[in-house]
Amino acid sequence: SGLPLNVMLSVMLFIYLALGTFMEPNSMTVLTLPLFLVALKGFDVNLIWFGVLTVRMIEIGLITPPVGLNVFTIKGIAPDIPMGEIFKGILPFVGADLVIVALLVAFPQISLFLPNLMMK
Repeated sequence: SGLPLNVMLSVMLFIYLALGTFMEPNSMTVLTLPLFLVALKGFDVNLIWFGVLTVRMIEIGLITPPVGLNVFTIKGIAPDIPMGEIFKGILPFVGADLVIVALLVAFPQISLFLPNLMMK
């Protein structure tokens, strides 16, 4: 009766990535979570898992071009390094972070291992 969970989750994660390029984390969270949680309610998604994915995507968004707010922090620390060079240096980390998110989506047990131990 709607989109499959994988499609909806992919759209949500992409939205976090896009918003992260020009918004700060608190604004993204306040803006998106009320809508996303209602949408996920029907899928019986573990909210701890979704929270981990959300935080990871917000972190990735904060270092991706064109704005990448955390890149400006690096520029403040090392003002002699050009922004283009900083963005080039960050790209391997963005790739690694996207692989981590893909693993967390494919294997939710990775992010739920410790919380499940605490529930026992």
